[in-house]
Amino acid sequence: MKKTFLKPILLLAALMLLATTACAHPTPGNQETKETKTEVDKSTLLTDTIEVMSQAMGRTIKNVVIKPDHYITNNQNARFPVLYLLHGAYGCYSDWSKKTDLHRLADHYGVIIVCPDGQDSWYFDSPVDPKMQFETYVSKELVEYIDSHYRTIANRYMRAITGLSMGGHGALFLAFRHPDVFWSCGSMSGNMDITQYPDSWHIKDRLGEQAANKQRWRDHAVCNQLDRVKACTLKPAQNIIIDDGLNDIFIKNNIAIHDKMVEMGIDHDFTVRPGRHSWDYWVNSLDYHMMFFDKAFERGAELMKEEAESKVNN
Repeated sequence: MKKTFLKPILLLAALMLLATTACAHPTPGNQETKETKTEVDKSTLLTDTIEVMSQAMGRTIKNVVIKPDHYITNNQNARFPVLYLLHGAYGCYSDWSKKTDLHRLADHYGVIIVCPDGQDSWYFDSPVDPKMQFETYVSKELVEYIDSHYRTIANRYMRAITGLSMGGHGALFLAFRHPDVFWSCGSMSGNMDITQYPDSWHIKDRLGEQAANKQRWRDHAVCNQLDRVKACTLKPAQNIIIDDGLNDIFIKNNIAIHDKMVEMGIDHDFTVRPGRHSWDYWVNSLDYHMMFFDKAFERGAELMKEEAESKVNN
């Protein structure tokens, strides 16, 4: 837990530069009951299910927000990095919190985790359905809401986004198109080339029939966003992690985008492990992504401090 306590202090110091106990002894007979009640109360305090209004879609969208333990027990002025964690096709905002212990991860790494409801949108701004404008929602409306309602560090260095399957595609799609918002991004078993699946997972409901909209489909595939990454003028470059299971349905997609990124000289982490398109794989994979993002957040804190000191000195 040493790292978790130090990180908010380091981040608070950076933010300051940018802007210029009593011991209780429970009665032995009541100790277990009190501890259990405290755990339940703390879990409730650390988990929010919120509805955020999307002006782009004219409706509210549900999200789960998981806060680290230190959000309520540590320095009340401390601020935290944020991980946006996306679900897959036919899923919903509560999937991740039901399948794995997000509280453990949020507390261990000292981050806020946000799980939005993607509603089979593929995280596009659909050109054919005005009620499906999820690129705008996640990359702008939700980020602005979270930054204004929670103690976040509102800086690209302190935001990461990742997800599984459709959410893996969505995370890279959003990050590659909005590097000013997300400095770090990842994909677990993501569909890197949607053009290969013209009749699957409601993609045509978001983009129209592929036969009549071939260029539109190409423009919305992650594998065709790499020129944006290469041409991005923001430095340091984004931190990218991609992984897939050996027996996953998208393994060829993922190997292909890895090869293309190597050819283009785009730095990234790429891992292939045993596994299929399953929650067993994704829950395990999330641990690796959290470690990767934790290093990025630490580096981001250092960069923020350096930039703040440079402004003061100049």
